[in-house]
Amino acid sequence: MFAIEYLEQEHSYILKLTNRIEEESLKILNGENVDIDFFKNSVLYIKKFADAEHHKKEEDIFFKYMVENLGAVAEKLIKNGMLVEHDMARFYILSLSEAISSYEENGDDKSKLYIITNAMNYAELLRRHIDKENNVVYTFGERELSEEVKNKIEEEMKNRVKEEKINEDEKNSLLEKLNIVM
Repeated sequence: MFAIEYLEQEHSYILKLTNRIEEESLKILNGENVDIDFFKNSVLYIKKFADAEHHKKEEDIFFKYMVENLGAVAEKLIKNGMLVEHDMARFYILSLSEAISSYEENGDDKSKLYIITNAMNYAELLRRHIDKENNVVYTFGERELSEEVKNKIEEEMKNRVKEEKINEDEKNSLLEKLNIVM
């Protein structure tokens, strides 16, 4: 399915970002200066692309059809699992943004600690989350959804991807600033 392949491709960039976040967090832990630009650009990428585009495609399209068509198991999997984890990711990014602002104001060790803590909480959550989506949620949906529903998902996903193309240059520019190879 195009929809699943596209979502998994986006996951590959998010996973590369989690690795970069870990690298930058280790640098802080080892006494190097906080790379404020890296963390600000990470937050920007996550908010604009990992969340506002990627998670919204899952929520508005793929997950919606799973909940509507696959009963209680899908509802529990999506509502009590995937959507909760999307909200947790948003919380970690909000907290990371606050820690970055605090560090810019104070330059203190406590702010550094909260940058590392929230950055790594986000990275680890997303690693586990992506593994579940790629290996459980997507395969369950692809296996259990009817061809008619999968065709609707494909059509909606292709339309959404077309709409998002206007942001492609900004997305690629941010990935380059984050030193993430496309």
